[in-house]
Amino acid sequence: MMIDLLYRNFGKPLLFMLDPEAAHHMTLAMLSATPALSPAPDPPELKTKLWDIDFSNPIGLAAGMDKDASAVRAWHAMGLGFAELGTITPRPQPGNPRPRMFRLPANRALINRLGFPSVGMDAVAFRVARIRRSGIPMKLALNFGPNKDTPPEGVAADYAALMKCLGGFADFIVINVSSPNTPGLRNWQSPERMREIFSAITEAGTARPPILIKLAPDLERDDLLRICGSAIELGFDGLVATNTTLKREAVGVVSSYEGGLSGRPLLELSRGLIREIFRHTGGRIPIVGVGGIASAEDAYGHIRAGASMVELYTGLIYEGPTLPRDIKAGLVRLLRRDGFGSIGDAVGVDARN
Repeated sequence: MMIDLLYRNFGKPLLFMLDPEAAHHMTLAMLSATPALSPAPDPPELKTKLWDIDFSNPIGLAAGMDKDASAVRAWHAMGLGFAELGTITPRPQPGNPRPRMFRLPANRALINRLGFPSVGMDAVAFRVARIRRSGIPMKLALNFGPNKDTPPEGVAADYAALMKCLGGFADFIVINVSSPNTPGLRNWQSPERMREIFSAITEAGTARPPILIKLAPDLERDDLLRICGSAIELGFDGLVATNTTLKREAVGVVSSYEGGLSGRPLLELSRGLIREIFRHTGGRIPIVGVGGIASAEDAYGHIRAGASMVELYTGLIYEGPTLPRDIKAGLVRLLRRDGFGSIGDAVGVDARN
């Protein structure tokens, strides 16, 4: 309660006086100094098992919040079940010119056109190796993307290089082909291009962790279903639904800022796609749901729609560091209310109706 009050009354107002990206970097710098604290044990109802990996709870950090693996101890201390780090690129790159992050407080949303700023895979490998040696039991997902100046014929090789360098450190990998801020990247969501990427990364000569692909929320229904079918056919282990959207007016947001929209307005859009994917695949491929989650009810809705796990980003900025704890406590109440013995019992129940 005290942390929540401090964030709402002092931390958030001060951070919101700063440029959004400056506030983001300042927050990461403070979080990187977090000591190795262990969170309270999670309730047994929240235990989740996917890909033979045991997660103490299904609440994770979404990609974009910690691009360079700077604050893993903090995510663990907050009680998150896993953290998706990145997007990581093979070579260091600065991303797009600033300003490139914008707040929309009235919508409880963000717009970004960051363009994959990254310290590069070698620096991230050094940091993640140090995290693994430290004994922090955090489950880590690594999100991969190509360099902006990589020509189309070299994109699959970028993903292969990332897998070769970092695959051995990851509990699972997320292939980002859905950011709207790298020109041409969303074209790689086609089944033919997905096949090219999957072949390259599975032949990279390293131990193969589970591989997921992250989808855009702006796909037409026929394209979405075709991609889901291809993901199962190729052997992808899961889907992340969804990335940011460019269709702002469709979710009730009008803004002149360029970039992808995240936050509260995406809640129903993302949930609809999660439900559509679950119904189309019959639950044969796990879904990590992301988009608009800022409460236990939001997370529960995504889970009931078909998500086995969910992720937070913009909600953390608006609600503060106690959000994971509050969501977990709320999920336990909701599960008990509805007569479910575990979080897995609730996955997809609304998509089956």
